[in-house]
Amino acid sequence: MELIDARVRLPEELRVRVRGSSPELLHEQYDRVLDLTAKTAAGTLDALLNGLDDAGIARAVLHAEYEDDADATQLNDAVAALVAKFPERFRGVGTIDLPLSSPTAAARQVDQIAALGLVGVNVQPAFFDLDIDDRRLYPVYSRAEELGLVVALHTGINYSRMSPIRHERAELLDQVACDFPGLRLVACHAGWPWVTEFCAVARRHPTVYLEFGGLAPRYVGQPGTGWDVLFTYLPKLLTGQVLFGTDWPVMPFGRVLEEWRALDLGDDVLERLLGGNARALFWGESR
Repeated sequence: MELIDARVRLPEELRVRVRGSSPELLHEQYDRVLDLTAKTAAGTLDALLNGLDDAGIARAVLHAEYEDDADATQLNDAVAALVAKFPERFRGVGTIDLPLSSPTAAARQVDQIAALGLVGVNVQPAFFDLDIDDRRLYPVYSRAEELGLVVALHTGINYSRMSPIRHERAELLDQVACDFPGLRLVACHAGWPWVTEFCAVARRHPTVYLEFGGLAPRYVGQPGTGWDVLFTYLPKLLTGQVLFGTDWPVMPFGRVLEEWRALDLGDDVLERLLGGNARALFWGESR
């Protein structure tokens, strides 16, 4: 079984911050819940490579996540450079500048992402008070669909206290999937607390994938946590639309794999979840 992490973050030393420190209301709950500042500081390239090796993870998808204090072009260039250095290990997903200067400028950034050889676009709408189906984002979706790029979207809860989580509800992703039926969409974090609704969207649209980055898998299999419907569907109706991810350095590789394996999903399901689906989606290889 080849293991593929569908979402790891760009190592911290490769990011150039352009706006100074993040607002306290953006990061204070991330630090309380996830200890994110400390984890990010420890998230070096050496730590990433060693962590993948120690966990037996053969490949990973490197995301240029953009939340508040970076430059999208710099992030995209850094991801592309790292992919070029380790082509057998990584695929890259770029990002766009937010807030949008203009929809046209964002579409041009998607062209640049494709020109770099990256395979997708990461967008985090709620951090900038944008709905997933905000029409200003539609040129991004249109160009990504035309170019065959995957679009990875932050969904469900985030811990910023600056913007409401209603921007990333399941029906908004459903609207985008309806309007762009050829666009492959990844719901990062799998949409908790609206898990039932996100399962319905994925069931409606075979182009929608649910990715579990930044989560402790043991809760997915624990009754009463809100994951019950997805856990029921995961080994049956949605086996081909789920992606293992850590959101490294948020979650350690070994812990996440150990918890998935403890859920007794069966070898066939684990093969799809832990690698096969990502191999098909991001590498274009057969499962």
